[in-house]
Amino acid sequence: MRLPVFAAAIAAALAFTLPATALASPVESACNRSDRAGATRAMCRCVGQVARQHLTRAEQRRAAQFFRDPQRAQDVRMSRRSGDPEFWQRYRAFGQAAESACAR
Repeated sequence: MRLPVFAAAIAAALAFTLPATALASPVESACNRSDRAGATRAMCRCVGQVARQHLTRAEQRRAAQFFRDPQRAQDVRMSRRSGDPEFWQRYRAFGQAAESACAR
């Protein structure tokens, strides 16, 4: 009975001591590291929140790679490898949702 309480206390303590980037989604972190003019902290936080709602953690890591290498996005979009067309549909839905939710 004490172990869950102890674990919750440790988790709460870590939440206050870890830097914000440690809690950021992979997409938010990639956005913050990018050199795009519109990539403000607030915009990246919003995009990261939408990513968490629409993409699995693995898909978020995959999408984060597009910030560094936009050609990867094009390769996935054109790919017919198993799973790529389905990922691309989810990625596009995420992009549309982020555009709506994060527009200023």
